Amino acid sequence: MTSAPIQATPIHDFSLWLQPFTQATVLVELAVLVACVLLAWGGVAVLGRTLGQAGRGGSVWLGSKGVDGVLFPALLLVLAYVAKTVAAQFMVVPVLVLAMPVLISLLVIRLGVRVLRLAFGDRRWVRVTERSISWLAWVAVVLWTLGLLPVILSEMDQVSWSLGGTQITLRTLIEGVLTAGAVLIITLWISSAIENQLLRNASGGELSLRKAVSNALKALLTFVGLMMALSAVGIDLTALSVLGGAIGVGIGFGLQKLAANYVSGFVILAERSVRIGDMVMVDGFEGRVTNINARYTLIRSLGGRESIVPNEILMTTRVENLSLADRRVWVSTVVSVSYDSDVAQVQALLLEATASHARVLKDPGPSASLSAFGADGLEFTVGFWIADPENGQMGIRSMVNMSILASLRANGIEIPFPQRVVHTVAGPTPESRIQLPESPTDAGVR
Repeated sequence: MTSAPIQATPIHDFSLWLQPFTQATVLVELAVLVACVLLAWGGVAVLGRTLGQAGRGGSVWLGSKGVDGVLFPALLLVLAYVAKTVAAQFMVVPVLVLAMPVLISLLVIRLGVRVLRLAFGDRRWVRVTERSISWLAWVAVVLWTLGLLPVILSEMDQVSWSLGGTQITLRTLIEGVLTAGAVLIITLWISSAIENQLLRNASGGELSLRKAVSNALKALLTFVGLMMALSAVGIDLTALSVLGGAIGVGIGFGLQKLAANYVSGFVILAERSVRIGDMVMVDGFEGRVTNINARYTLIRSLGGRESIVPNEILMTTRVENLSLADRRVWVSTVVSVSYDSDVAQVQALLLEATASHARVLKDPGPSASLSAFGADGLEFTVGFWIADPENGQMGIRSMVNMSILASLRANGIEIPFPQRVVHTVAGPTPESRIQLPESPTDAGVR
């Protein structure tokens, strides 16, 4: 009763389309719609305070501000539908009828935007896809409101072609593509939610194992979603057997490295030989493992540089893991003092200066040993252990060296300068030079 004046009105009869909006009950509908907005906003605010700020930030349901998530338009849509159903028993409700497709479009836009940002971050193609979803949803609302959408869909049914033994129309193709996009978005949403739940409050070996399970589930759900999307478009899945055989041949010949990297990634995550957070050295590059993906591992050095290492390299080459068995790392420095220094005093000062730093472990404690008799003085090797290699070794070595220098100077212990003795030999005098006889040719000339 209420939807006909809006949906079926021809576009040229605008006065008839506008007539239901001139009734006095429109103000009541606007008041009801405002009340639905306030109730939806209040429900989202209460739920956000219940979950806390940590549960709200960046989530699909609540977004970053509460009203920019999926829950707000979803709750508003439910409240508006209930209000429309109840109010339609007593009066004509053109405003609420018009609000339904608008709210559905808003829900679709919010869902697509939040899921894509959660799954892929703020990338350029994600922003382009978000704008495309927004334009498509609002254009559909405008066409539905003007009564043109059924006409356009009917015209699309007239455009058809044969694909093998299947008759496909333009409408079927567009609906299949939209259905496939919706299925993939929902699949990404589910996989991202599972990944966040698995990786929450996990660290070390447990984090790597959960990351492996998360990658496997994400790949499985994406594959299932892709199959459902292809089926929705109308593609016969039995025809993919030939494609599967071609892919197998391609992996056997041209994609060996790619397949090896993917398999190596799951093996690394499963056996936990390299874990997220470990300090490693691979091919001369030292850094902290920040992420282990299916194909590559991301290593960030202490200087801020990031190295993308294919997982196959971690399986086939030598990798130094500073955190696998024990996070403690040995750091050493060499100090030279003059030969007339008191060795016992020097050792005591070196140990005291080294142990004064918080990063230096007390158990096992630092050591100072007379390691060599150098050309310029006595050489002491000072060694100590640290438990936070991810914070770097150069900084703590520099602080220990400065403390040692200040302590030696305060106690009058000399740090010798390099000394070299150079012996010179006087050359022959001009009178003692050997006189060579003149050649006959030179004598004849004279």
